[in-house]
Amino acid sequence: MEKDTRIYIAGHRGMVGSAIWRKLEAEGFTNLIDRTSRELDLRHQESVEAFFEQEEPDVVIAAAARVGGILANRDHPYEFLVENLQIQNNLIEASHRLEVQKFIYLGSSCIYPKLAPQPIKEEYLLTGPLEPTNETYAIAKIAGLKACEAIRKQYGKDFISLMPTNLYGYNDNFDLESSHVLPALLRKFHEAKINGNEPVEVWGSGSPLREFLYADDLADAVHFVLEHKLPESYYNVGTGREISIKELALLIQEIVRHRGEIRWDKTKPDGTPRKLLDVSKLKAEGWEASTSLEEGIRNTYTWYCKQL
Repeated sequence: MEKDTRIYIAGHRGMVGSAIWRKLEAEGFTNLIDRTSRELDLRHQESVEAFFEQEEPDVVIAAAARVGGILANRDHPYEFLVENLQIQNNLIEASHRLEVQKFIYLGSSCIYPKLAPQPIKEEYLLTGPLEPTNETYAIAKIAGLKACEAIRKQYGKDFISLMPTNLYGYNDNFDLESSHVLPALLRKFHEAKINGNEPVEVWGSGSPLREFLYADDLADAVHFVLEHKLPESYYNVGTGREISIKELALLIQEIVRHRGEIRWDKTKPDGTPRKLLDVSKLKAEGWEASTSLEEGIRNTYTWYCKQL
């Protein structure tokens, strides 16, 4: 890919979009296009089409979405469905209509069935019921993946989807009402430490197994896909390694240097018992994650403290 290629990163201020921006800048790309949500409402079709006609991007990376944890998904299922459909449909249609050279769509591992065999292969999509707590978000993400797959099949265009596992990193959401488990635990342990090492309450039993990917590693995967034309329409992106929520809490407690008690609230839901991606397809093409979980969390915690 030429370094002066016009690349539009939708959602460039979010955790994933900002990591992609940093990566592409570091790789020498000089023509990155951005718009804040105030400048361009991606839910509005006419605004998106006018923007594309004006800027004429060669590549579009769709990192914009409405995201949140279990609580946010439970309380706002309609918004998670409709707003994500609006955002991705407008980006996909404008990219298709205006002949964008390459479109990279970022989805989520929640597209797979709740009780899918582990580790989860790409072909397990649509083979069983989804996790109820984020079903509408997952349905929206599946629709985006299928739209890109259909354009690729029908028109032969280089539209490709990446399905990352649980993400964390700089510019993550640390709001306890809407965040995912890792940033929520970082904030809880930090605040408990500065409040005299008071106890930290964690939802569930601690037994579920999860996989976590540093956002900068996802950005590296996006750069890899940008530079290569791959044979499949979508790929899992992860580390291929898992950790229990209990082990995660203990690791974060050690990194933050909290010396208090951990209390497990077993009245709260655990969610999916296990979720590990099979990342062998993308690895076979030549890419794999390089940041350890401990290194990624330390980097993220350092960044978080600087923001405070």
